[in-house]
Amino acid sequence: MAKKKAKKKATKKKATKKKTAKKKATKKKAKTKRKPNAAFMKPMTPSAQLAKVVGSKALPRTQVIKKIWEYIRKHKLQNPKNKRNILADDNLKPVFGGKKEVTMFQLAGLIGKHLS
Repeated sequence: MAKKKAKKKATKKKATKKKTAKKKATKKKAKTKRKPNAAFMKPMTPSAQLAKVVGSKALPRTQVIKKIWEYIRKHKLQNPKNKRNILADDNLKPVFGGKKEVTMFQLAGLIGKHLS
């Protein structure tokens, strides 16, 4: 008697189809003019010390900073060795909290204390 050998069936793996996520076509928005932040544009009253430099009229923060930079350039108060530093004169010293020298990065924070 001849024994039949059990043939192993080779199982073929079916190639699985990968689901590809279709990217949605993003519509580009038409460029609109950038709107300034309302908080920066709100007119604020400067303190008496700051008013000596920028005037007593209510101004937005952006304009106050601009006027201070005009004052600094007009009176040549930037440190000649390190232009990032601002040297305080008699009008700016009370605004800078009594400091003789302030970096330009501290400027906005110090001025914010003098606006209401």
